[in-house]
Amino acid sequence: MTSGEDIAIRRKRLRYRAWHRGTREMDLILGPFADAHVEAYGAAELDRLEKLMDEEDPPLLRWVMGQEEPPAHVDRAFLELLIADHEKRTGQ
Repeated sequence: MTSGEDIAIRRKRLRYRAWHRGTREMDLILGPFADAHVEAYGAAELDRLEKLMDEEDPPLLRWVMGQEEPPAHVDRAFLELLIADHEKRTGQ
């Protein structure tokens, strides 16, 4: 497998994972985000997305909705990209 195939498989897995979170709310936030962005992302951005997706759904949803501040370990810059994308899609 070449590195191009590796990243293609990684992108496909991330898109699947984004749409199959376990909570419908996060599916509808992360799924469209992944569909719109993962094909353009390189390894570094995919790493950032994977790390954010490693978070549990309930706190991640509260962060996206602005109900709670994320802890210090969270990549806030990348979280802001997700929030902006969600707000654009929902007209908020």
